[in-house]
Amino acid sequence: MQLIEKAPAKINLGLDTPYHHQDGAEEWNMVMTSVDLADYVEIQTLTKHKRIRVASDSGFLPNDQRNLAFQAAHLLQTNYGIDEGVNIRIKKNIPVAAGLGGGSSDAAAVLRGLNQLWSLGLSWQELAELGLQIDSDVPYCVYGRTAHVRGRGERITPLSKLPAAWVVLAKPKVSVSTPSILQQIQYDHLEHPDIDGLLRAIREQDIQGMCAVMGNALEPLTAHRYPEITQIKQQMMKFGADAAQMSGTGPTVFGLCSKQSRAQRVFNGMKGFCREVYLVRPLRLRGELTNDGR
Repeated sequence: MQLIEKAPAKINLGLDTPYHHQDGAEEWNMVMTSVDLADYVEIQTLTKHKRIRVASDSGFLPNDQRNLAFQAAHLLQTNYGIDEGVNIRIKKNIPVAAGLGGGSSDAAAVLRGLNQLWSLGLSWQELAELGLQIDSDVPYCVYGRTAHVRGRGERITPLSKLPAAWVVLAKPKVSVSTPSILQQIQYDHLEHPDIDGLLRAIREQDIQGMCAVMGNALEPLTAHRYPEITQIKQQMMKFGADAAQMSGTGPTVFGLCSKQSRAQRVFNGMKGFCREVYLVRPLRLRGELTNDGR
């Protein structure tokens, strides 16, 4: 049996970490949405053996236990005593180490796909809690729609659809190590974005209100090391973006535009500054959720 799961990129409209737990893990307070730049994950179950194999068309991805998609398959296989193997083939479109959650989204796609192929009957909330064992972005990526994300990444509250918007993504040539950025956090010196104001603007379908209060508490840390991030933000605003911000721990910067014509202008302008530039729309991975999160 086999199927193909779409694994969209995510962006952080708002990212804050108010404190860290005693074990060193960050407490998150984030607003995330998915965009229509996606990997495609083909999942095939095998009855002859229990081996997990991962292949991709990217030379930058490990194909062994370091791959998050591999870890997702192994987690379900182990937790539920599955005697079948899995072949996973990933068509990569999301840049690697870009702050767009590509690896986490691939892992979430495997969780969703194997939940179906192996008839496990797990709710999205149950899949999200499992996904936290892989990476803090996996729980959100299980849902793949605009959400308020709290806790260590596992507390997902789906939000209403965003007001009409277009997104320009621009990734500079640098790659950012998330652990190295997190290690630099000094909580007494962080500037905390207005997450409550952002949630209110989304509820009110007020895109200009969203743009006014968006923020990423980690952006100054990454931008200090990679000044290209600030330069890209400045260029996006110059070309007409309503707001520009780093996603995750970077280095990708996204520009939010309320009008398609303006987004096209930002996209055209940024192609002169970055090799990897994308013009996308926010998306919902699936339709409305039922009460149990399925």
